[in-house]
Amino acid sequence: MEGLSTSFKGTGEYVASEQLLSAVNVAITLQKPLLIKGEPGTGKTMLAEAVAKSLGKKLIIWNIKSTSKAQEGLYMYDTIQRLYDGQFGEEGVDDIARYIKLGKLGEAFESDEQVILLIDEIDKADLEFPNDLLWELDQMEFYIHETKKTVRAKHRPIVIITSNAEKELPDAFLRRCIFHYIDFPEADLMEEIVRVHLPDVEDNLLKQAFQVFYDIRAMKDVRKKPSTSELIDWINVLQLGGINADEIRKKLPFVGVIVKKDEDLATVRQKLV
Repeated sequence: MEGLSTSFKGTGEYVASEQLLSAVNVAITLQKPLLIKGEPGTGKTMLAEAVAKSLGKKLIIWNIKSTSKAQEGLYMYDTIQRLYDGQFGEEGVDDIARYIKLGKLGEAFESDEQVILLIDEIDKADLEFPNDLLWELDQMEFYIHETKKTVRAKHRPIVIITSNAEKELPDAFLRRCIFHYIDFPEADLMEEIVRVHLPDVEDNLLKQAFQVFYDIRAMKDVRKKPSTSELIDWINVLQLGGINADEIRKKLPFVGVIVKKDEDLATVRQKLV
């Protein structure tokens, strides 16, 4: 794309499609958060690691949980520690700034160099969480009420946000993001990914494992579809176990590496063996 920054070109350890590379560089150029969606195991979190490595920048990770609040990413005021210090006569208790601890977003703003900020699995939090970050991500600043200080980003971080698409995100939040959905890799791209991790894998073993893997993913009755990382682990253990490629479909060796539910295992054995 003419005139577009192409800072991120991927790494030797992370194989990305042209569409994903373009989405990353559009977000960098426009200085907007990049929202990455896709099913678990498609490399969303690893993308942030790859961007940080490729650009030589520090990666700050904010892991979101169901109990996470947006405030935690900005700063926390440790009132308990201040009360404790006051009881025991510690010096500096009147200095409230001593008891302000920056969260991950605050760390990214205060960094002396541009960083990559990963907000991982944002859809785990409640529906208000993304909206509560709109101002901070737009203006790249927030206000600390206890010290009456505004924290402004010294350098606008490159923000990557991941979602497993477990719930819809607010429209106001989506409007501020560059969006990309990572489709599950087709066989050709998957082979590139696997060979990055397992360069010496035997061709026939890889072919037979792929056939079983994609057949399992195509089964409508399988509730938990096996992921890319699980496929890599399975092929690795097949190699280490000295499994003959022709036995893979007949015996499904080490199938627990890619099938993790009892009912799915019964379905797979019934349809494949």
